[in-house]
Order: sequence, then C-alpha cells, then structure tokens
Amino acid sequence: MADTRTSPFAAYSVANLSQKAQVLFPGVAVSLLVAVAAKFLSEHYATPAMLMALLLGIAVHFLAEDEKCAPGIAFSARTVLRVGVAFLGARISIDLLVGLGGPLIALVIGGVLATIAFGLAVGRFFGHKWRFSLLTAGSVAICGASAAMAIGAILPRDERSEERLIFTVVGVTVLSTLAMILYPILAEMLNMNTTEAGVFIGGTIHDVAQVVGAGFSISVETGDTATLVKLIRVAMLAPVVLVASIAIRSMASATPGETRPPLLPFFVLAFLILAGLNSAHLIPAALAEFLSQASRWLLLIAIAAVGMKTNLKQVLGVGAAAIALIVVETLFIGAFILLGIRLIT
Repeated sequence: MADTRTSPFAAYSVANLSQKAQVLFPGVAVSLLVAVAAKFLSEHYATPAMLMALLLGIAVHFLAEDEKCAPGIAFSARTVLRVGVAFLGARISIDLLVGLGGPLIALVIGGVLATIAFGLAVGRFFGHKWRFSLLTAGSVAICGASAAMAIGAILPRDERSEERLIFTVVGVTVLSTLAMILYPILAEMLNMNTTEAGVFIGGTIHDVAQVVGAGFSISVETGDTATLVKLIRVAMLAPVVLVASIAIRSMASATPGETRPPLLPFFVLAFLILAGLNSAHLIPAALAEFLSQASRWLLLIAIAAVGMKTNLKQVLGVGAAAIALIVVETLFIGAFILLGIRLIT
C-alpha cells in the first residue's frame, strides 16, 4: 500500500522534471551551439572565446524573443552561469600560494581591493552609480568576464542590468586582448626579470586566457608565475562576492517592499567548498581538471545566452563616460602592481 501511495508523487515529480526539461531544451541547445561555434572560431582565428560567444549571441538576439527559446536562454544566462562560477573553485588551492612569498601575495590581494575601492570612488565622477562601478571595478580587479558575470548575478536587477553586464564583458575582454600584446613589450622595456614580469602580467591582465598567452610569450617561467598570480586573484572572487552580497542585502533590508537577496549565494558557497576540498587534496587531479574544463564551457554557454538577451543598440548607448571608467580602472591596477613590484623587489 505504501508503494501505491508514494508512486503518484514520484510520477508527478518525474513528469514535472521532464516537462521543465522540454521547456528549457530549445534555449539551452541554441546557447550551446553558439558556444561551440565561438570555441571553434577562437581556436582557428586566435580570438578570445568569451568575446566570440558574446558577439555571436548578439548576432542571434532574435532567438531570445522566440517563445520556445526564451526560457532556456534565460536559464543559461543565470543558472548555468552560476554553476560555471561555482566550478571555478576546483582550480584554487592553498598550495598555489607557497613559494610566491608574503609580500607579493599581499601586493596582488591589495591590488584587487584597491582597484575595487578606486572604482567605487571615481565612478560617480564619470556619472555612474555604485552598481556599474562595482561591476566594472570587480571585473578589472579579479578575473574579467567571469567576475563580471558573478558580480552581475548578485546585483539588484533593473531594466539596464543586461546592458551593463554586456558592456563590461566586452570592455574587459578587449582591454585584456590589448594588454596581452602590449604588456610583454612593456615588461621587456622595463628590464623585468621572469618573476617580476609574471607578477606584473598575472596581477594586471583581466582574463585568465590572456594572462596565459602574455606570460608564456615571454618564457615558461614567466607564464607559470603569471598563471599562479592570476589564480590568486581568481580566489578573491568568493570573498568579494560574499562581502558585496552582505552589503547589498543590508541595503535591501532598509527598503520597504523589497525582497532581500540571500546572505550567501549558493554558487559562492559551492566555490568555497570546492576550493577547500582542493586545498585539502580531496579532489582527484582528473576530477579537478574536469570541473575546470566544465567551468569554462558553462561560462561560455552562459555568456552566449547573455549575448542573445542583449539589444546591441542599448549597449552602444552606454556612452564615452563608461568607456573612460573601465579604462581608468585598468590603468589604476596596472600602475598599482607596477609600483608595488618596484618597491618590493
């Protein structure tokens, strides 16, 4: 009799999941196709995959208005994004910090915090409120497009949320690509050794892929150091998002009628758990690599979906002040790290 009573609930649950999967499938499928196309183009034409996914997504913006694709595209832009950010935690380990030295670690962490503070302070002089300033400064300070999407996921949403996110992703990706070309030349002009060049490149360039490209274009040692420094910045993603979530939650509590966001978003908690497990060597190397690759693909799918949800005319309307803000933030972190290297070494 127990089986008879419980089976309808089980059948209902399975039917619900099946129905939801059918609703989401078209939009998730087109997001995946755009991501695969972007990956193909990036590998054959040496362009950033994130930027290609974003541009291709914008090109098929009409799909986000199709009633069959819209639910899956929205799901990819939010839920898939958060899972991708969570999986980034598998790349973080305390072991990464060993050997770099306390002063350089402090410099990298200080650069992240100082850039965010600087962005929030100067944003108003460029005519922008704290939401856009936090979004751009956080993406410049931490890890480019991935940080932009993670921070964008916790910001209060309004009619311009997608527009701000797209602009930030495009801005940091373009600036990262330029830095990948220019910073190795600058490091050589300043006669930096391999460690100094690695810290400079890893501590200033926004996206991981461009850090790797710039670092290894100088030498293997510089590339290894740059990647290590960059992962320290990536590790700052969770605490920054956590503190921002708490601050946003406290502000929301003071506004009658608004629903407060969760104290600790699930993807930040998952990020911290995976980072802790990896630091304790409880995640096998093969699984850590799988999660790392899965994170890249999930973020690629998510940014393709965000692109499809975006109206290009609105993005282009952000104005010169927004461009100036993200450029100034990029110059600030570059000058901060460069000055720190000169004082420490």
